[in-house]
Amino acid sequence: MNLNRRRLLAGAAAGIPLACLGPRAFAQSAGTLKISHQFPGAASMDQGDFRDRLCRKFGAEVEKRTQGALKFEVYPNSSLMKVNTQFASLRRGALDMSLVPISYSGGEVAEVNIGLMPALVPSYEVGSAWKTAEVGKMLSQLLAEKGIIIVSWIWQAGGVAARSKALVTPDDAKGMKVRGGSREMDMMLKDAGASVLTLPSNEIYAAMQTGAMDAAMTSSTSLISFRLEEVSKFLTSGRGKSYWFMLEPLLISKPVFDKLPKPQQDAIMAVGVDMEKFALQGAQADDQDVSQVYVKAGAKVFDLDDATLKKWQVIARGNAWKDYASKSESCAKLLAAAEKLL
Repeated sequence: MNLNRRRLLAGAAAGIPLACLGPRAFAQSAGTLKISHQFPGAASMDQGDFRDRLCRKFGAEVEKRTQGALKFEVYPNSSLMKVNTQFASLRRGALDMSLVPISYSGGEVAEVNIGLMPALVPSYEVGSAWKTAEVGKMLSQLLAEKGIIIVSWIWQAGGVAARSKALVTPDDAKGMKVRGGSREMDMMLKDAGASVLTLPSNEIYAAMQTGAMDAAMTSSTSLISFRLEEVSKFLTSGRGKSYWFMLEPLLISKPVFDKLPKPQQDAIMAVGVDMEKFALQGAQADDQDVSQVYVKAGAKVFDLDDATLKKWQVIARGNAWKDYASKSESCAKLLAAAEKLL
């Protein structure tokens, strides 16, 4: 190849977008994996959003166990790619790892909407049981077939931040503009009389600040990390009862995972299990802390009781659950398996 031809090819390659370079485009080197998420970067390993800290702790521990053969770079705040592109990028191997709300990808894979099904997971105990129960095995198999492996099972309870009036009971929802976080959560809200908005949790602040949204349902951690107490006067806490439980796992691309040596695969999965205890403690701590944050900001805080939770569950069972099960045979089987844990 002559010099001019080499220069021409090099110049052409430089102009190719990173996303077009194939499955390993997002890995800086053969031994470096990138982890993307939408949440705020933590101030340190000990302070800040536990989801960012979990990703960093995970990376540090895997690097230690592989004696530096695997390294990790963590990209918070959607700084590597947009939230809603992560799932598809994982499937084709264009993104290495992500910690992402699984239900965000319900438009692409309808079955994953079960990860934010209103009132289907009422407690951390039930959520934790999914992993080894029939529903968890089915969901893991489904995702593996789609090109994604669950590394850490992470559940978070959620609450409601509201601007001008509290959203506690179904009657309160009438006439409010609310972000539910999933198609099924939105269905429940619509049946209660609300209008719904669909957007990622990192866009809630701006929508509430401008008045485009009256209330937002999201995890306790996001209620804190995104500083929603600055634009909210009311909080419905998830520290006791909650119909809002989000499956927000740490995921790895199967095409990427399959190319790793077996010892590195084993290290990733072992550390992933270890991180689940850290995640549970972080989520439960935030369920308690969020109320203090909002009280300090002058907001009024409410908790759900059994009777109110039951009212929401009746609505969800009559529309969201039924609709989800009707989507496909696999959706119906997943729902039936999950109901066995109630």
